[in-house]
Amino acid sequence: MFSNVGWSEMMILLVAALVILGPERLPGAVRWTTRSLRQVRDYASGATAQLKQDLGPEFEELRKPLADLNELRTMSPRTVLTKHLLNGDDSVFRELDKALPAKEDLFGTASGMPDYPMPKLEKPLERNERPPIDTDAT
Repeated sequence: MFSNVGWSEMMILLVAALVILGPERLPGAVRWTTRSLRQVRDYASGATAQLKQDLGPEFEELRKPLADLNELRTMSPRTVLTKHLLNGDDSVFRELDKALPAKEDLFGTASGMPDYPMPKLEKPLERNERPPIDTDAT
């Protein structure tokens, strides 16, 4: 649930809660929040259990397309092609990787960037100074 919240954000939330609620009401607010989250989680698991009980074996049939969709979301294009079009045989891609030159060979440097000299930058324009006009470009 809080997978996108880092430690710095948690500390900011804690300090904000301490300032807003004060030290005497903060422990009660934390207890109330944890109790509410636990109750919501229990309701969700109870609803899932009741659906399993009511639907029986059909519940797994409903879950299978969702599991397949989640599996497709995690696949790369290469994996999808290998699995669905090539029946799991990735030898075509391995041979292609061997035949292609490395990035260092294409650009001449290990970083993958061309080894061209960088253009010299002109000084920035002063305030209210107009940029030069290139008559060939206009």
